[in-house]
Amino acid sequence: MSAMGLIVNPERVKIDVTPEQTFLEILKSEKKDRWKEWVAVKTKNGTTDLTRTVGEMGSGEYEIEWVHRDTTEAQSVYRHTMSHILAQAVTHIYGVKNVVLGIGPTIENGFYYDILIDNGAVQEEDLPKIEKEMERIIKENYPIRHFTLPKEEAIALMREKGQPYKVELIEHLPEGEPISFYEQGDFVDLCRGPHLSSTGIIRPFKLLSLAGAYWRGDEKNQMLQRIYGTAFPTNEALKDYLEFLEESKRRDHRRLGPQLGLFHIDTEIAAGMPFFLEKGVIALTELQTVWRKFHKEAGYIEVITPLVMHEKLWRQSGHWDHYRENMYFIEKDEQTYAVKPMNCPGHIIIYKSQARSYRELPWKMAEFGKVHRYERSGVLHGLFRVRSFTQDDAHIFMTEDDIVREATDLIHLIDRMYKVFGFEYRVDLSTRPENSMGSDELWELATESLKKALVETQVDYRINEGDGAFYGPKIDFHIKDCLGRTWQCATVQLDFQMPERFDMTYIGQDNQEHRPVMIHRTVFGSLERFMGILIEHYAGAFPSWLAPVQVSVLPIADRHNDYCQRVKETLANRGIRAQVDSRSKKINYKIRDAQLNKVPYMMVVGDKEVEEEKIALRTRNEKDLGAITLDSFIDVFEKEVKELADHSLFE
Repeated sequence: MSAMGLIVNPERVKIDVTPEQTFLEILKSEKKDRWKEWVAVKTKNGTTDLTRTVGEMGSGEYEIEWVHRDTTEAQSVYRHTMSHILAQAVTHIYGVKNVVLGIGPTIENGFYYDILIDNGAVQEEDLPKIEKEMERIIKENYPIRHFTLPKEEAIALMREKGQPYKVELIEHLPEGEPISFYEQGDFVDLCRGPHLSSTGIIRPFKLLSLAGAYWRGDEKNQMLQRIYGTAFPTNEALKDYLEFLEESKRRDHRRLGPQLGLFHIDTEIAAGMPFFLEKGVIALTELQTVWRKFHKEAGYIEVITPLVMHEKLWRQSGHWDHYRENMYFIEKDEQTYAVKPMNCPGHIIIYKSQARSYRELPWKMAEFGKVHRYERSGVLHGLFRVRSFTQDDAHIFMTEDDIVREATDLIHLIDRMYKVFGFEYRVDLSTRPENSMGSDELWELATESLKKALVETQVDYRINEGDGAFYGPKIDFHIKDCLGRTWQCATVQLDFQMPERFDMTYIGQDNQEHRPVMIHRTVFGSLERFMGILIEHYAGAFPSWLAPVQVSVLPIADRHNDYCQRVKETLANRGIRAQVDSRSKKINYKIRDAQLNKVPYMMVVGDKEVEEEKIALRTRNEKDLGAITLDSFIDVFEKEVKELADHSLFE
């Protein structure tokens, strides 16, 4: 066949090839002994396997770029191949006729495979055995071959192999398209790829855990076992990641929250709906107090809207058409009501309760609004993914001339509030999704207005195409915690659609009716989720202003209890949350218990402290600050709380 031309980036070197050549053959020819440093190739059709031929990608001259093993793209290829090696190992150990395979994709920092074992299950203690078989498969260095079949032949192949889930997946693929498979040794799997050229190229890996997962995420389907694993370019990178996982487990809010008496979750009584306990309520209240201070300064008013409202409101708002599958409903007196999934329609009702003048705008309305949204049981996760939560929701009603200024002020407000917790953040501008409403002109105006606000505040941002709300574009803030994980919390969503749907108006300077513009916004997002983030960020050791118990007063003996009670009363009169541990335990036990409960300060009281009317001050970080007067402590502590300091001013 005739020669073809390839331009290899980034060097832009032009080479002549034939359609029959594989990219692997070309790579070995070009890179010589170093060819193993590259694991895939980027073509005009996307990232693909090195074992594919040039002719498969099309005719004519086109550009390619080799994917180096140290890149993020290469990690995805490694981990995808690892998921196949995992599935192959499971079939070897448990018997190919006993294992039904689900899906095995890559995920952030790893991979998994969903499996079903006939009359059996994988146990945690089986993971080393599976790892050993995976190592054997890697050592065998099986070539990985890609091939395609017509749809009917693909279905027949998977039925022959006893893989009903693969058959189901194929049946839902478009007619007329070839079905893609990969083969390595005795293992064949339905897959789009890309993959490595052989199993022997795999780097360090580790199987991590087991979990349950419903087939296709639907709790009506069979529960499968999900085996999680990870792989990295070097042993050092794998070691660092495993240490990161251990630290994440230590900080897990699902463990720390109940342990510290913050919240309780009962999956049988109220799955996805947390019960907040006394200490958790104190912490939430402190968060709300700080929030209210910032928002009062910014000119917001606070309202409360009903939890349950008639279906006609949700039909008018568009939620009935765009969000109904996530809503809860109540039937009474032959009428249908919905438990609110969002607060915005209720705020619109308040706005429309009387005529509005341009002199009132911008009008800023805020609410700690409890909302309910249905989530499948398989995705519920502590406080991070729930069905009932409180939004620190606010809406700004304004003129078009106000948009950039108000969006700019919001960006500054969010920045100030995140500085309280020391959070760095990334900003995304999310644009029009496919499932949207409104004209092209209004979407263009809304998007450009948010861009201008970002430019004016000199905030670096990236475009997140197609991820806006159905009613308008939005700015999303992704905070970074102490482990480097990111969490999307604050959002600023511009909306021209709701005012139109609800026929909202204001009287302008010309004494005529005009349509306001609306901003939906949160800072914390979900109050519950933000609390979960803070628990993990601080490992439960909240700053003093946020800690449910700020001081633990520890008498060494019973004769010191009266003095300790007076200390507690003095602290309480100054608004300091204190407790006395009067149990008949040794002082070291009491100190350790206070540290485990993340109490910021401990006041140890013995004979000397009673005699001198002092307290022996200690921090939860095991720093002994010696004997000081109670007034001295209060002076510094009140400054620490007033400044919302995220560290002790005594250290």
